[in-house]
Amino acid sequence: MKGCPMTQKQKVQEDTKVYLIGAGIASLAAAAFLIRDGGMTGRSITVIEESSNIGGSLDASGNAETGYVMRGGRMLESKYLCTFDLFASIPTLDGSRSVTEETFAWNEALKTASKSRLFRDGKAVDAPLFGLSERQILAIEWLGLEPESLLGRTCISDHFDAAFFGTDFWFMWCTTFAFQPWHSAVEFKRYLLRFTHMVAGFDTLGGIMRTVFNQYDSLVRPLHRWLTERGVQFLLDTQVVDLDLNHGVDSFWVEGIRCRTGVRLHTLQVADADFVMVTLGSMTEGSTLGSMTRPAVLKERPDGEAWSLWEKIAQQGTGFGHPANFSDHIADSKWISFTTTLHGPAFFDSIHHLTGNAPGEGGLITFPESNWLVSIVLPHQPHFIQQPENVDVFWGYGLLVDKPGNFVVKPMSECSGEEIMTEILGHLRLQAEAEMILHACNCIPCMMPFITSQFLPRSAGDRPLVVPERSQNLAFLGQFCELPEDVVFTVEYSVRSAQVAVYELLGIGRMPPAVYKGTHNPRVLLKAFEALHGKNSAETPTASLVSL
Repeated sequence: MKGCPMTQKQKVQEDTKVYLIGAGIASLAAAAFLIRDGGMTGRSITVIEESSNIGGSLDASGNAETGYVMRGGRMLESKYLCTFDLFASIPTLDGSRSVTEETFAWNEALKTASKSRLFRDGKAVDAPLFGLSERQILAIEWLGLEPESLLGRTCISDHFDAAFFGTDFWFMWCTTFAFQPWHSAVEFKRYLLRFTHMVAGFDTLGGIMRTVFNQYDSLVRPLHRWLTERGVQFLLDTQVVDLDLNHGVDSFWVEGIRCRTGVRLHTLQVADADFVMVTLGSMTEGSTLGSMTRPAVLKERPDGEAWSLWEKIAQQGTGFGHPANFSDHIADSKWISFTTTLHGPAFFDSIHHLTGNAPGEGGLITFPESNWLVSIVLPHQPHFIQQPENVDVFWGYGLLVDKPGNFVVKPMSECSGEEIMTEILGHLRLQAEAEMILHACNCIPCMMPFITSQFLPRSAGDRPLVVPERSQNLAFLGQFCELPEDVVFTVEYSVRSAQVAVYELLGIGRMPPAVYKGTHNPRVLLKAFEALHGKNSAETPTASLVSL
C-alpha cells in the first residue's frame, strides 16, 4: 500500500496483524470476532490500552474492606442479538456453559418485576401510570415517524411541552436510559423505536436482564480469559498519541501507530497487510472517585488520550467525525454515580420491606421528588465474585448534580459519600435507622464528566462510519461511530460496531444480525399503544392503533 495504493481493501494474509486501540468491550469483542469469524490466530492480535486495566467502562473493582466501585452498569435485554451471539461462543469462568446460556438461565430464574419503580413520599408506587396527555402521546408518535434528517440537532425539549418532563413516563424513561431534556431528539427517537417492545412493561422493568455478577465479572473476565488463552497480546499502560495516515488518490491507510509508554515515545509500524481498529472517545475518561468524607471532583478537560487521539485523527482528513461536539460540553454530559458497600443487613432488609422486592427482583428505584433525580438499584448478592456473605453492595446515580438536595442542602457534586447516603435515607424515610446504616457503610461517589456525551445533539457526520469511505485498513469502534438504527449507551452498540468493523474491513461475506424492530410487529405496537394510553387490550380496539 505504501508504494502502490490499492483501490480494494486488502485480504487477510498469513502475516496479517491487527492492532486494537483501547481495551473496552468493543475491542475485546472485535478480537473475538477476528478469531471466531475471521480465522485469525490470537497471537496476531494486539490490544493497546493506556490504563493498567481491561474492560473500559465495564469496570468493577475494590473489596469489602476498602469498598467496591462500579462506575456504571448497562441494561441488557433479549434483543441484544450481537451481544448474545458473541457470548454464545465464550465459556463462563467455571466452564460449565456459555455466558449467553448462563445469562438467559439466570434471568429465567430471577425475572425483573419491580413493585416500586418509583418511590414517592416515602412509599413505593406499584406499577405507576405513565400520565401522558393525548397531545404528549401524539408527540411521541410523531417523533417516531419523523426522519432523522429533519430532526437534525434539535433537543428532546424542542418537541414536548414542559409538563411532559413531570410525567411518570419521563421519570421512568429518563432514569432507565439517562436522558436529559437537552439531549438529542434523534437519540430519543432511536430509543423509542429500539425499545418499543419494552414499553408495555416499563412500569415494572419487565424484560430487563441482569448478569449473575457485575458485568465486569460476568462478561469482561470470561471474554478476556478466552482471548488470552488464544494468544491475544495486551499492551497495557501504553498511550496511543497519534496515527500516521497516508492518503492516496483513491484511498487512505494507516502506516504507523505512535505510542507513549511511560516517558518513552515509540512507533509501531503497520505493514501493508495489517489492520487498525480504534475505539473513539470515552464516556468514562476523566472520572474521579470521592469517599465517605470527600466529594468526587470534576475535571474540566480530558486527562487521557481517548479524546485527544480522536481530535488528531479528525485533523487529518474528512470523514473522521467531530469529537468536540461530544467532548466540549461537560455541563451537559456529566453526572455522578455511587457504589455503597454495606457491612450488615439493615439497609437491604429495609428496602425489601418498603418495596416488596428482594435484591435482584426490582431493578432501578427512582425518587421523582429528588432534586438530584436520584435512583438506586439493589442487585442480587453477591454482586462481586468472592464478595463475603455478610457484605451487600448496591449502586445508584443522580442526573441533576448541581441542584441542592432535599435533605442535604448541598449540590450532589459537592457531597461526600456519607452525605449522599444521608440523602437516600431521607427519601426512604429511614432517618431513625440512619446512624446505624451510615456507621456500617462505605459510599464511594464517582464524577463522570462525559458519561452521556454520546446523547448530545449532533448532525450527520459528527460521528464517523465504522469503516470510513476510502479506508484500506482503518476502522472505528465504540459509542462514537455511526450505526444506523441502533442506540448508543449500550453494550450492544459497542459489540455491533466491532462485528461490523471485522466483517467489513476483512471482507467477510456475512453481516451482523439486523437490529430488532418491534415496530414491525402489530402485537408489540398494540401493547405499546395500550401502555402509553394507560389502557388494557379489552378496552382498546385494534383499529385505533397509532403506530410509533
